[in-house]
Amino acid sequence: MSQVVHFLNQLGRWGLNHVRGTGRAGIFLYDTVRGIFRPPKKFHSIVRHVYFIGTKSFFVIGFTAAFTGMVLGLQGYYTLSKFGSEGLLGAAVALSLIRELGPVLSALMVTGRAGSAICAEIGIMRIEEQIDALECMAIDSHAYLVSPRLVASLIALPLLTAFFDVVGIIGGYLVGVSLLGVNPGAYVDGMQKSVEWVDVSMGLVKSFLFALLFLWICTYKGYYAGVDEGRFGPEDVSRATTDAVVLSSVAILVSDYVATSLLL
Repeated sequence: MSQVVHFLNQLGRWGLNHVRGTGRAGIFLYDTVRGIFRPPKKFHSIVRHVYFIGTKSFFVIGFTAAFTGMVLGLQGYYTLSKFGSEGLLGAAVALSLIRELGPVLSALMVTGRAGSAICAEIGIMRIEEQIDALECMAIDSHAYLVSPRLVASLIALPLLTAFFDVVGIIGGYLVGVSLLGVNPGAYVDGMQKSVEWVDVSMGLVKSFLFALLFLWICTYKGYYAGVDEGRFGPEDVSRATTDAVVLSSVAILVSDYVATSLLL
């Protein structure tokens, strides 16, 4: 009987902790969005974070996009050739990148490169009591630390997604046309006739959604690193960073399915 009571206590504690964490995350997002419109001015901070999140991610995004497009071109050609439809390769590559792979892979790459760094940076501020010092000086820590990063991610990730799509389409063109002999006119014409504005808008909506999700989760995990455990050390920052990257990646994949089902 005592074991049953102990199990129920543990289950109840686990449930209450997750409900409290969900509520705290919602309040954190509300304070972050509200902080966008509160002083101090954030222009220079936003530009600096756009450079960190966006410009410094160009290489990894371009490299990933090029080989993703090349693989799509290769696999798509051998699939379509079974039905005598090699001319549709451009449409297949473009639609796959613009609607799905571009937003998702760009978000995952940025989460691994920039999201982990942001989480660790804010986590170090937490364990070194820099966030407490800001609050003692009556400075809104959400507006000062998190809001500029949120605006920067909403600017940078859609642009990176567009860059990913373009590079991926070029990679598919190089493989399909230059290597496998697909007619270049058919490749471009099929892409132009198949891709519509609704496809582009779907990719943009997803990129904005993923930017919000990964920045929200990474900053939240860093902001509260070690708070629940009541201890503040380097191991708490590393644990928070790992949790942030994993949870952000899962949230991106789950939200991709939800967004696709709603936008189709």
